[in-house]
Amino acid sequence: MASPKEQVKPFAPANSHYLRSDEEEVASLHIKLRQRKYVHCCGCVSAVFLIIAVTAIVLGFTVFHVKDPKIKMNEVTVQRLELANGTLRTDTNITLLADVSVKNPNVASFKYSNATTLVYYSGTEVGEGRTPAGVAKARRTSRMNVTVDIVPRKILGVPGLMREVASGELTMTTYTRIQGKVKVVMVKKNVVVELNCTVSYNFSSGEIQREDCKRRVRL
Repeated sequence: MASPKEQVKPFAPANSHYLRSDEEEVASLHIKLRQRKYVHCCGCVSAVFLIIAVTAIVLGFTVFHVKDPKIKMNEVTVQRLELANGTLRTDTNITLLADVSVKNPNVASFKYSNATTLVYYSGTEVGEGRTPAGVAKARRTSRMNVTVDIVPRKILGVPGLMREVASGELTMTTYTRIQGKVKVVMVKKNVVVELNCTVSYNFSSGEIQREDCKRRVRL
């Protein structure tokens, strides 16, 4: 009779090796699937962030870019600029009426403070006018009427006036300055719009004969 030590142990199932291989293969497949899902998820998130970044850059350089407001002198009219005995009348002030428009090309309103218009003759300031604050709506044009009173005595004190009056024309320059703000989303910018115009008044026709304006914008 065989001793206990000599008893034969039962053999392991013949297919145990194959079972372990199948389990390892399934586990490896699960890991690969999780890795693929992770990579796919990261790719989607990266793509979304890339699209948002590109969209923000495009909007920043197009729609949300702060553009220059445009100021234009539409018409200038001079009243009570009359001659008496070959010289300017001094018993009444000369009135200069200017029709000014401000075009706002931005997607947000342009809010501006009081506008100032100065009139010069031969480099000497002879008149000043102010326009109340206002708002130029988004992609709209706002118009304002500027009235400037010119004191004849100031013009008469400038050398060379009578020579120009004798020629039948009087040339003056105007300077208009408008300061305001444009806020597009989170971007706020201060804007200063300046307009310099040279106008020539014809005594015979009583109208502005020539007008030349130059615009300047500072952001």
